[in-house]
Amino acid sequence: MKHDDLSAGRIIRAPENFLSREGIKTVFAEGKKGRRDFIRSAFAAAAAGVAAPAVLAQGNPVPKEGGDTNILNLPEHATGLGQSVVTDGYGKPSKYETNVQRRQSPGLTQTNQASVSFSPLQSLFGIVTPSGLHFERHHQGWWDIDPSKHRFMVNGMVKTPKVFTMDEIMRLPSVSRFHFIECGANSGAEWGNVAVPTAQYTHGMISCSEFTGVPLITLLELAGADLKNGKFVLAEGGDGSSMTRTIPMSLITSGEVFVAYGQNGEMLRPENGYPLRLVVPGVQGVSWVKYLRRVEVGDQPYATKDEAIHYIDLQPSGLHRQYTNIQECKSVVTTPSGGQVLLDKGFYNITGLAWSGRGKVKKVDVSVDGGRNWRPARLESPVMSKALTRFNVDWVWDGKPAIIQSRATDETGYVQPTYKQLRAVRGTRSIYHNNAIQSWLVQENGEVKNVQLS
Repeated sequence: MKHDDLSAGRIIRAPENFLSREGIKTVFAEGKKGRRDFIRSAFAAAAAGVAAPAVLAQGNPVPKEGGDTNILNLPEHATGLGQSVVTDGYGKPSKYETNVQRRQSPGLTQTNQASVSFSPLQSLFGIVTPSGLHFERHHQGWWDIDPSKHRFMVNGMVKTPKVFTMDEIMRLPSVSRFHFIECGANSGAEWGNVAVPTAQYTHGMISCSEFTGVPLITLLELAGADLKNGKFVLAEGGDGSSMTRTIPMSLITSGEVFVAYGQNGEMLRPENGYPLRLVVPGVQGVSWVKYLRRVEVGDQPYATKDEAIHYIDLQPSGLHRQYTNIQECKSVVTTPSGGQVLLDKGFYNITGLAWSGRGKVKKVDVSVDGGRNWRPARLESPVMSKALTRFNVDWVWDGKPAIIQSRATDETGYVQPTYKQLRAVRGTRSIYHNNAIQSWLVQENGEVKNVQLS
């Protein structure tokens, strides 16, 4: 790359919030008349009225002549005494980053306790999601449970039913592993057509953390579980939604599934299941049961409400596909992405995230011409199984329209499909498990829009 290319490449960040409370109420009121179309038009109208946040240097631009006073003169922080140590017992982000937040989903549900918050993927770096920006999906709101009173039970096809306290669980040998968790409905609004504008709303129901806990197989063995005839485990949460999910025993005996109390080096946050949640790597997030209170060993799937009538895939034939657990290989470019504005021609670093519920990401290819030509991206280390993988590729924008896409391939050889390929098998009436290639249109004026190619 040339030195002249490096001098350009400024980006205006994507607006983090598009709809006011009043706008969300309108979405609810009009949603019954065609929810997806209305959400799309509401987002477009709201986005048009939002002043885009400035690029980092735009608030204090470098003068073209006379030198930059920000480097010629010593700033206040170089000549004065700073704030005291530990003004806050728990550290907080800079006041200049307060706009980087989780955002609630408008139009998904009409009850705040049964809703979603989206992680701001376009504002994050690396592969680890800060705990305070981890996406949420709740069916009955979140709780801050007293760990001294929380109990975890193992029953069913076991010799001796067991009840564990948190202290007893935390005394057992632990493991710490990095894994992504993705809601089965991530990108669900996009099944029929373009619905939402930014990467936060198209793909933000995913996060990646280091989780710490005890392998579930250890707890089953302590209860004398029948691992020969017990083919499934029912996991039950402790909140009022009675979230229950069937987990195949094969995943548990592999040692992958564990009950977690730690996340990113500290205890779980209440919104993420404190004090105990299930970690089921590669499987849709609804199976990562929060506020975990019980597992029951059985010899057949349990067909609970959240797997018999919810989290199922409507096929073109009219039949439903049930027990769709694995999150297939997927990726998304986070910069440049929807809502951002490219201010100059020149060099840009195209970056994004890739993941697969079947193992490691093997490669990611990037296209800037709508899939006609592909270039291999750099996979940044570490590349771990069933964890987010960061990719980067160099790009010099010539100021002409471009359609940016990423296509991931995992270690099993599975290649992320186009919308045309996915819809040929799944139709357009699904909600869950949309892993199609995402397209971002860079217009001549630099604005980036969410588009779909037929």
